[in-house]
Amino acid sequence: MNTAENLARDLPDPDSAGRFLRQLSEQHPSNFKKLQKKEGLLSDVLTLVSYSPLIATTLLQNPEYFWWLDRKRRERGIRTKEELLESLARFSLTNSQVPYNILLARFRRRELTRIFLADIRRLLTIAEITEGISNLADAILENAVRFADQELQNRYGMPQQIDDKGRQTPAAFAVVSLGKLGSRELNYSSDIDLLFIYSEEGTTSTTGTRDSVTNREYFSKLAENVSRLVGSQTGEGAAYRVDLRLRPHGRVGPLAMSVDDTVRYYTGEAHAWERQVLIRSRASAGNAELFQRFFSQVESTVFSTEMTVEQALANVRNSKQKIDVQNRDDRGYDVKLGRGGIREIEFIAQALQLAYGGRDRWLRTPHTLISLSRLADRGLLDESEITQLYDAYNFLRRLEHVLQMENGLQTHTVPNEHARRLIISTRMHYDSLSEFESILAAHSANVRRIFDRVFAAADENTREVASANLKIAPDSGSADVLDAHASSDELPREIQSSLEKSDVLVRVDPAQREMLAAAIGVSPRITAMISAAPQLINEVPRFSEGQANSLSYLAILMSAVEDARNFGERIAGLRRAWSKLHFELMVLDAAGKVSLSEVKLLQTRLAEASIAAALRSAQFELSQKLGHNVAELPMAIMGLGKLGSGGIDYDSDLDLIIVHGDVEPSLSGKIEPAELFAKAVEYFVTALSSVTRDGSLYRIDLRLRPYGRNGRSVIAADGFVEYVEAEAAIWELLAFVKLRHAGGDQILGRVVEAKVRDAVHRRALDAGRQQLSEETLRIRTRLEQERSGTRNSRDIDIKFGPGGMLDIYFAVRYLQLRDNVPDDDSVRSTGSVLTMLRDRGSLGTADFEALNSGYEFLSALDHELRLTFGRTTRLPHENHSSLPVIARRMSLASNRELLEALSIHRIEIRGAFERVVDV
Repeated sequence: MNTAENLARDLPDPDSAGRFLRQLSEQHPSNFKKLQKKEGLLSDVLTLVSYSPLIATTLLQNPEYFWWLDRKRRERGIRTKEELLESLARFSLTNSQVPYNILLARFRRRELTRIFLADIRRLLTIAEITEGISNLADAILENAVRFADQELQNRYGMPQQIDDKGRQTPAAFAVVSLGKLGSRELNYSSDIDLLFIYSEEGTTSTTGTRDSVTNREYFSKLAENVSRLVGSQTGEGAAYRVDLRLRPHGRVGPLAMSVDDTVRYYTGEAHAWERQVLIRSRASAGNAELFQRFFSQVESTVFSTEMTVEQALANVRNSKQKIDVQNRDDRGYDVKLGRGGIREIEFIAQALQLAYGGRDRWLRTPHTLISLSRLADRGLLDESEITQLYDAYNFLRRLEHVLQMENGLQTHTVPNEHARRLIISTRMHYDSLSEFESILAAHSANVRRIFDRVFAAADENTREVASANLKIAPDSGSADVLDAHASSDELPREIQSSLEKSDVLVRVDPAQREMLAAAIGVSPRITAMISAAPQLINEVPRFSEGQANSLSYLAILMSAVEDARNFGERIAGLRRAWSKLHFELMVLDAAGKVSLSEVKLLQTRLAEASIAAALRSAQFELSQKLGHNVAELPMAIMGLGKLGSGGIDYDSDLDLIIVHGDVEPSLSGKIEPAELFAKAVEYFVTALSSVTRDGSLYRIDLRLRPYGRNGRSVIAADGFVEYVEAEAAIWELLAFVKLRHAGGDQILGRVVEAKVRDAVHRRALDAGRQQLSEETLRIRTRLEQERSGTRNSRDIDIKFGPGGMLDIYFAVRYLQLRDNVPDDDSVRSTGSVLTMLRDRGSLGTADFEALNSGYEFLSALDHELRLTFGRTTRLPHENHSSLPVIARRMSLASNRELLEALSIHRIEIRGAFERVVDV
């Protein structure tokens, strides 16, 4: 066993370490050889990559960081803001050609590598770690302020003000940090909550290249530019996610305000929770004296002597209850916002500070641990409580760091999955998962017990406040049903308006109303559907009904067409029945009652049932037209794309190839076979896709049939097989590899499926690897150029764009063809086929992980976009109101975190795709 293998053996994730070494040896052989000679550095590097794939990627992209880390890893203690500013200045000189926002992001990532190593090795306390991370943010903000201020002064001149003696002096500016940065407790992937203040009103000098502007305009531009430099998303992410929503007046407030205006707001208009935020505030960049001038004027309002202990506790408890309501999550334990989590420790400290800090200035400190210590000194926490809170804070913050540095995302959730928890427990230095879970449970229980004890005096007051603020709907008691018109004030305005205009009697019981409320909060589409068809509100499922039953889909849709008297009634009945089932599934989905895999399975079953009902409608119509009972149609519906892989989602097209067998003898002489099947397909497609007053079901796409638009809509089964065997182009093989029987004559369909599968893989082997690779890349590139927008477009196309879903689909199909790995009845989904390709050796572990995790992310994002917006492959603007909802449903903290994760996955997917197809 060599040194590297020996070092990796006992790491939390030795496979990650081994994979990193293989990639390093392939991509940077000279650095790999040099690293092997430095055992201490090698040990540190392997430890880092075992904890964090993000750091592994960073080091592979920047191998020069090895030697920088070799110098810095021996340092003890934290680096000050001034030291970091000097390092950033040197980093800027060696990266002068890099856009400034990217430079800041790269510098932050490099420095976090050093800090995380000290964190893992337990070389620093948790207070020192968080202070070091905060100093790094301060340095980056300070650098951004200086850079942006110089650019603006060149343009508009220096901002000026008139002092008490009537003299013109330079105006001052400060970046005020709030929250964790404000208390120097920043974690690896925190948002930075900021507000910007300036000293006085005035105008800029006339020394710039443009006309002078007011100080208000100048400092608003400065705030905007600093936020953009530090927070704008690029292909490499942003230095930080900048959150300005805590500024006065929130999103509608000015970006920068004078000290006087800011003081007036906090002493007059601000809510109690806004003043609570100022407990953890300080100047991170700019003029520190300006912040002190501001805070000295609001301090007595933040720590008021007029507020009773009960009022202070009630205000903080109310804030906590709002957080609890907004952040319920069944995916795992949230170490920040969960019961007994970090936020409860912070709120214990802040509540007692607000309650007693008005009369005791010594309690007014922003840092949580220092605050707890001083509260214990004053007897407001006893010795056992302060010990338990210290230990819990230390444990939970280190756990939060382990979670966040894995992929650099703002996550706080310990997942429920056993395998994931096992790795996390090892990274937390525990010998067993049971020990880790026991410690986690003990700490959270201790925190919650102390939290309940502290807030016990405020419980009654808090319940009254919470009931008013949360607008909890009254319990209906034993009432069987409620008239929706009587409770329409609880429904969105669009639904209320539709109900008022319609004569539909809508009766919704409490369970249905609860389900509907959960669903419309997620999906504007559901609101629009009810507004268009108010009767759908009667189809809202109840919580007690659980998952939709796909076994009934076929019976329900068949009954809808069999009970009708003519083709028009059959189409209308089919649409009404389908709409109810589809709506029920959307509500269950939006309310979080079915998983993504269940939703896609159910939608695939609904599509198959719709195909069967449409074929039955075609049979009825043919029987009527011919005056002869067409009992069976020797016609099979073959699915491709999402239908072929069993992954139908909302608004998916049905990609079909329709084949037929021999005409039954009883029809001989009544109609030509070609005409019979052409009529059958016409009726079938009309039943599924035509738009009527009752809506439509699916878009039918027959363009992948033999000879494309020039081919017949239905082809003889033998003719289709012969086409695949002799004439199909490689791009067609890439589509046909997913072919499966989806409806109609089962025997015929299964035979065609098997024969085409054999022909596709035989043809692919004959073509050879190079030809397959070249054609796969050609088709993928063409689709990207044609469908993903212009090069300068700001839109992100998650399907057609680089690193999008098509990269994954084409990589999978190429490998299936190259290595003769066909689908079968049990393995059709993209995720399952990726696993099969890995297990058979067609796909390396690193590329599997990039494609598989990328597919899981993009598939979930695609689904949420469909549920929220409808059929689209493009992500809406980053400030769109629905993005935070989508992010939350994907277990991400914000739309910015969503965009950051998307960026990382797209880079990794594109890299894996290019390696797979040998670019």
